[in-house]
Amino acid sequence: MSNALKFYIDGAWVAPSGTARLPVIDPCTEEAFAEIALGNTDDVERAVAAAKRAFASFSLTEPAERVALIGRILEAYMARYDEMAGIISREIGAPKALSHAWQAALGKRHLEELLRTCETFAWQRKKGTTLVNHEPVGVAALITPWNWPINQIVCKVAPAVAAGCTMVLKPSEVSPLNAVLFAEILDAAGVPPGVFNLVNGDGPTVGAALCSHPEVDMVSFTGSTRAGIEIAKLAAPGVKRVHQELGGKSANILLDDVDLEAAVTSGVNACFSNSGQSCNAPTRMLVPAARHDEAVRIAQRAAHAHRVGPADDETTTMGPVVSDVQYARVQRLIEIGMEEGAQLATGGPGRPDGLTRGYYVRPTVFANVDPSMTIAREEIFGPVLAIMPYRDEEDAIAMANDTPFGLAAYVQSADPARARRIAFRLRAGSVYLNYPSWDAGSPFGGYKQSGNGREYGEWGLEAFLEVKGIVGYGA
Repeated sequence: MSNALKFYIDGAWVAPSGTARLPVIDPCTEEAFAEIALGNTDDVERAVAAAKRAFASFSLTEPAERVALIGRILEAYMARYDEMAGIISREIGAPKALSHAWQAALGKRHLEELLRTCETFAWQRKKGTTLVNHEPVGVAALITPWNWPINQIVCKVAPAVAAGCTMVLKPSEVSPLNAVLFAEILDAAGVPPGVFNLVNGDGPTVGAALCSHPEVDMVSFTGSTRAGIEIAKLAAPGVKRVHQELGGKSANILLDDVDLEAAVTSGVNACFSNSGQSCNAPTRMLVPAARHDEAVRIAQRAAHAHRVGPADDETTTMGPVVSDVQYARVQRLIEIGMEEGAQLATGGPGRPDGLTRGYYVRPTVFANVDPSMTIAREEIFGPVLAIMPYRDEEDAIAMANDTPFGLAAYVQSADPARARRIAFRLRAGSVYLNYPSWDAGSPFGGYKQSGNGREYGEWGLEAFLEVKGIVGYGA
């Protein structure tokens, strides 16, 4: 990719200020296949200055003009859709089918949903003699993760553009090439110079400089809770708006009336999707104690059905985890689960048989997991499922809520009314009943240490808007 060693600032591809470079590693082979430039504080200064200049005019454009721009971005995105899917597959090791049908597809679906949202969004409304006006927040720093990279980039960039904000994006340095491609897409769509700027780099340098910059009005971050805490501290002196989607440890309650075979199998597959690297993955499966052993046998079969292998193998259902750092973390947490006495039902430490290179993890299921165990409380971010027996419905609800996180929860029941009743009692930003289809228009974000604010649809748009009341405006 010709622009990988450049940054996109003020509508042009420019050379970085420094000389630092970072290889991009293929997690299937552990070998570098590309290289990016790493930015520094000078690059951040250039990008923020460009965004600040552009805000003066872009913030005054009409919503209809910005919505038309979103439509052109969608057209440009679709023109390079297959290329986007291929890049993401190579960067994070996602199987080809997953990358094409989900990873790249989520970018498309967010753009489509935003266009629908803008059709009915009330940019202004009268309240008595007061005019309530929605206006752009200002310059936004966008910091995105590696696990669903274009999903998180588009669900921040697109509503920021629609709102009239200007921005600087720092994507994950682990999966940066899809962001470079997206910058090319935005350029082709005619996004005005300075509205969108891209600076690659690491968190302690580029990320920290953006979060603390006095000309940045808002930080939108998706990533770990640990990093989110540091970002909040950096942004606090400037009283910036900080919008965060952080970690999760989502419970999946299987009630005693479910088809256990179907519910457990779907739960295992949902947990293992994207190699378990999803913040809202249902990683804690809560099952009736009387049916625990049966659930474990079903989970074993479901885990054994996965074929772990390279992303470009058509038979692969699960690729590697993304990096050596992530591989080491997952391996250590599997070992801790065994040390603390959880029953290893299948999987365990090490690579699957026949795979000697690549960050491949055995699909792992633990049974008889106690709520106090580390694997029941810490986000593992790998294909590791904890099966936890509960006594009754009240016990299941208490166990589900017994977590510092609150991003998502799942309920499976043959009785929709029963599932709905439980959903209202779960302390999570999203509750999924009976494995529903993904909804780009549902608010996404968490309670507690899973963050603040919401993304997707009108909530994603409102995140980048200020509310102004013009009192005495008139009848």
